[in-house]
Amino acid sequence: MTETVNLQPFSRRDLAWHPPALAPDYKSSHLRSPQHPPISFPNTLSECAGPVFGHDIIGPQDHDLIVNYASSGQTAIGPRLIVHGRLIDEDGRAVPNALIEIWQANAGGRYRHKKDGYLAPLDPNFGGCGRTVTDQDGAYSFHTVQPGPYPWPNGGNDWRPAHIHFSVFGSGFAQRLITQMYFEGDPHIALCPIVQAIPDQAAITRLVAKLDMEKTIPMDARAYRFDLILRGRQATYFENRPEGS
Repeated sequence: MTETVNLQPFSRRDLAWHPPALAPDYKSSHLRSPQHPPISFPNTLSECAGPVFGHDIIGPQDHDLIVNYASSGQTAIGPRLIVHGRLIDEDGRAVPNALIEIWQANAGGRYRHKKDGYLAPLDPNFGGCGRTVTDQDGAYSFHTVQPGPYPWPNGGNDWRPAHIHFSVFGSGFAQRLITQMYFEGDPHIALCPIVQAIPDQAAITRLVAKLDMEKTIPMDARAYRFDLILRGRQATYFENRPEGS
C-alpha cells in the first residue's frame, strides 16, 4: 500500500521589504555592509540534526527576569511586565518545544556588559537575560521589567527605542533566529535609523508588541503580546536571516 503525502509549498519569500545592507542613516552599515553579492551555503546534516537541547537545562526561574538574578528577598527595579505570545509557522500551526532566549537593558537603559559605557546605573538585582521552552500550543511567557531607551553613537543624538532581544532555536544549535521586540507607542521607533532601515512599514509593525490588558495582573504587572511567525508573508523580521527561517 502506498501512502500519499500532501506536501504544501512554502509561501514565496518577499525580498522587497528587507533593509538594504548599506543604510545611509545607520552609520555602522557603512563599514559592515558587504561589497560583493551574498553567497548561499546550504546547511549540513549535522547542523540541521544536532546537537539538540535538553529541557532539563531550563531552571524554574529562568523565565522570570525580575527575580532570576536578584538576591534573596529582592527584585529588579522598574515597571513590571509580562511578555508573552506564540511561536507559530506560516500556516498558523504551533511550534512546540522550541527554546526562546531573551536579553535586554535594565529600566535605566543599561546592559550588564563590561563594554556598556552608558551613565545609567546598573541594577544589582537584574541580570537582563532569561529563557524558556514553548509549550504544546507554541506559547511562551516571560516576567521582566520595562527596559529603558539608551543613546548610541550614531548621529550625535540618536536613541534606541526600548526593546527586548529574542533568540529562537530550532532542533539544533545552528537553527537560530534573532530579532528585537519594540513597545507600542514608543516615539523613538520612528526616529531610530536601525528600525527605519526596514523599508516596509508592515514589517516594522510586526516587531511592535501590543499592550494586552487581558493578561495584565492588577496592581502588579502590565502585559504585552508578541507573536513570532516563521516564514510566510506574515513572518517576523529576523535580523540574522532576513529571508525567513
